[in-house]
Amino acid sequence: MATTKHTLVAIVRDRPGVLNRMVSLFRRRGFNIDSIVVGHSEEPEMSRVTIVVNGSAAMVEQVRKQLDKLVDVVRISDITGENITVRELALVKVKASSGTRSEILEIADIFRANIVDVASDSLTIEVTGDEDKIDSMLKLLRSYGIKEIARTGRVAMVRGTIRVPSQVEGRKKRMI
Repeated sequence: MATTKHTLVAIVRDRPGVLNRMVSLFRRRGFNIDSIVVGHSEEPEMSRVTIVVNGSAAMVEQVRKQLDKLVDVVRISDITGENITVRELALVKVKASSGTRSEILEIADIFRANIVDVASDSLTIEVTGDEDKIDSMLKLLRSYGIKEIARTGRVAMVRGTIRVPSQVEGRKKRMI
């Protein structure tokens, strides 16, 4: 079976231990999570979890179904095949001397990135976009010497009108 990168999005109750239970399901099934991003959602006392994982469609669907059974998971869907908007944020600290600073600024400008910190020996750049954009910028910056990278991982949502994902249509939200 061919493995592909899947993007799962879950709305979960903001309670202690929810993320641990979700991640444990992946661990038990032998999945490595490429990225996991958690933040507040548009619903009060709910968080949005975006998980990126490699696996076959059947294996990821099985994990999705198991996650859906967790008490604090209100809804979850695999949005991989959907028309989605995807973004990632990266902070990149690059070595910068007086001779290379202008070149690094030009690269940041090309990628519509922002300089968020300037030190005597480095520049910190903030860039947002899809993974390919960030990877391309990092490739160009490597020759200057990258001191540190912090990446958020993928956040994603389906484009267009708000809809109930097909996997949860007709399903009641569990209120416990």
